[in-house]
Amino acid sequence: MNNNENSKGVGVWCVLAAAMLWGTTGTAQAFAPVGFDSQVIGALRLLVGGAALLPIAIARRELGRWSDWRWSVVLLAALFTASYQLCFFAAVARTGVAVGTIVGIGSAPIAGGLLGFLFRGERPGRRWGLATVLAISGCALLSLSGAEISVDPLGLLLAIGAGISYAAYTLVIKGLLETHSPNAVMAVVVCVGALILSPMLLKCDIGWLVQPRSILVVLHLGLATMALSYWFFARGLKVVPVATAVTLSLAEPMTAALLGIAVLGEAITLHGFVGMGLVFGGLLLLAMPVHSRNRTVRETSG
Repeated sequence: MNNNENSKGVGVWCVLAAAMLWGTTGTAQAFAPVGFDSQVIGALRLLVGGAALLPIAIARRELGRWSDWRWSVVLLAALFTASYQLCFFAAVARTGVAVGTIVGIGSAPIAGGLLGFLFRGERPGRRWGLATVLAISGCALLSLSGAEISVDPLGLLLAIGAGISYAAYTLVIKGLLETHSPNAVMAVVVCVGALILSPMLLKCDIGWLVQPRSILVVLHLGLATMALSYWFFARGLKVVPVATAVTLSLAEPMTAALLGIAVLGEAITLHGFVGMGLVFGGLLLLAMPVHSRNRTVRETSG
């Protein structure tokens, strides 16, 4: 395996690690006290994550000069980060967890494939297409398993907006990683995103935050599901195509389902188990190393 193939393989596992950390978000929120505000949690998640990432980038002297950054692009990435938080939580509130998750997560890989092709000339290929179909089908079965379906037109639009926001965020971040280190990119983007969402902390009730359990939940969401996960994600995205990275992120709902069973004692139907199997199969298809035709020819001729 050459260095390029090896780097891409490591990148795939980094994206998977990030997605698995994101999958702990729902379980962590289940331990939050009654009355918590999901929008406040979204804002604090970015704030704590940015506060953790920024000192690392400063200590490693990776931020560079102010003039080194394309601030219009940074602002665009931060806006997509913030819009994903707002659109997804609002979509779930209007149309329910099942439909909101299916449409939001299912639209992201499609949007990622299209944006990667249009703006970067990336051609995902048949392997990505098959893996995406398997993973989205699995997510649909997981989300629909034992759930009541509620369809709200505005909720559907918000869910699609969340999927597009995530794909667009991934695309813009990939561009920034071509000129800056992963530590610096994630620190700057997450901090700017936190500033964008910070007004929510002023207009919402945050009395529930004084409880020790709330503090632990916020720290987990900020340090594990934001700082550490995006540390992994940026390193993976540096060598993995946009479409592949977005599809690999579908490991998030599978992780959430497994934690729901193991930690929260949730029941799961046969549909749910089949869904997890489909997601796992799609991710495994993308994670397996690709043996180039040239390598095969060399080994055969030798």
